[in-house]
Amino acid sequence: MAQKEWFVRIASKVLWLAAGVALAGCGTINTVFRPDVVTSQNLKDSRSHCENVPRIYSGVMYGFCTLNGEPKPEKNLNDISLIDHGPGAVPVIAIEFVASGVLDTLLLPYTIYRQSKDGSIEIFR
Repeated sequence: MAQKEWFVRIASKVLWLAAGVALAGCGTINTVFRPDVVTSQNLKDSRSHCENVPRIYSGVMYGFCTLNGEPKPEKNLNDISLIDHGPGAVPVIAIEFVASGVLDTLLLPYTIYRQSKDGSIEIFR
């Protein structure tokens, strides 16, 4: 019985750690809980073609805008991005979109209020 409790305790810690790491890069965290300037700069740095991000479901849109960017011209052969992993990156991207979608849904009352008060997050070039 003690071995089962030990396994549950370790699995719980690993799960919390994985959730924390996933949320650190989550689009919802970047758009709702960080200043608009940071979001704008991140999308500008990713060379996104998006001009603005609506606050409603902003995490999902942030993910789409991040993926919809040009490759960096100074990229060398040693740089490996998420998109370079090909089909292996699909689960990571899917988890990001699902996590952002769930968090965006939970935060709808707040994001609807912010959208009506402040409008969309503008991406300044």
